[in-house]
Amino acid sequence: MNPDGPTSPDPPRTRATTRRTRYDVGRGDLVALLANEPKYRVEQVWDGLYRQAKEPSELTNVSKALRSRLESELPTALAEVTRVTADDGQTTKFLWELDGGGRIETVLMHYDDRTTVCVSTQAGCAMACGFCATGQAGFERHLSTGEIVEQVVRARRESGDRRVSNIVFMGMGEPLANYDATWSAVHRLHDDLGIGARHLTLSTVGLVPGIRRLATADLPVNLAVSLHAADDELRNELVPINRRYPLDALVEACKDYVDRTRRRLSFEWAMISDVNDRFEDAERLAGIARHLRAHVNLIPLNSTPGYAVRGSSRNRVHAFAEDLRRRGVNVTVRDTRGSDIDAACGQLRAGHDATQLLAPPTRRMT
Repeated sequence: MNPDGPTSPDPPRTRATTRRTRYDVGRGDLVALLANEPKYRVEQVWDGLYRQAKEPSELTNVSKALRSRLESELPTALAEVTRVTADDGQTTKFLWELDGGGRIETVLMHYDDRTTVCVSTQAGCAMACGFCATGQAGFERHLSTGEIVEQVVRARRESGDRRVSNIVFMGMGEPLANYDATWSAVHRLHDDLGIGARHLTLSTVGLVPGIRRLATADLPVNLAVSLHAADDELRNELVPINRRYPLDALVEACKDYVDRTRRRLSFEWAMISDVNDRFEDAERLAGIARHLRAHVNLIPLNSTPGYAVRGSSRNRVHAFAEDLRRRGVNVTVRDTRGSDIDAACGQLRAGHDATQLLAPPTRRMT
């Protein structure tokens, strides 16, 4: 890993497999696969795999021979390694193994008013944010559209009678560094699983070209920017891609996104004790947030084995939130679901061991 952070927002476009998996197959592919079947079979199979989230063996409206063929010719992309639960069964983290041996994680979270799936878009991550366990582990490869979509389908199956209503692209990886596969997955989730665009949220550490593409995209999804610092000096340390796309460029791209889409932008801010939780930091953040009419999500830093700092105290987090509110900013303190099973924000690392303890950012006196 480059100690100075990534020099490019796009890691190598490596794939560990070219195997055609179940949810990589598009409608045209399925038409070809079922060429000898009645035309209505395509819709039956497509609806069963997506809307009903069924296994081919469960498609009782097609013949046993066809079910067997679909199982054979459309294999799954994800092999479950393990799952762990927390929050009295309301949070489940799945560890999947990919073809070729890479591993990713997915988190299913039930709330009183919604059920959310947090999906991964890459195995590992090249963005090298020191406080993030995935960033500490480094980059392995991009996920395909099917590998992203299948995470939701499998979680939806486990959800039972509770409808999956929200998808957040906040798992392992940088979604906008794998833009094409991610956006194709967004369309599958929207068009075929029936999840509304306003219930789909893409997160980024600040890849300006990706944000500009998103501003002209054909679905009004939500955008969450992992900001974490409101001045370039500190953000260069916390989020190394800031050296390529500094705050002025990021804010300009975010403004373009807001102006074009009329969607509300959100900023994610991991609260790190004595690093970015001072009132001077709140003042800088408020200036950016008000300018963009952005909502701020404060996330008490979740511990990771490779980062030698601690999260801000509960009192400090709430004092920071109140200071932002006094400055006219809409703010929420994020619920840290799944922290005891390493399923909370910044903790996903698919079982990698931390190999070194990263130095904490330098606190600057003002």
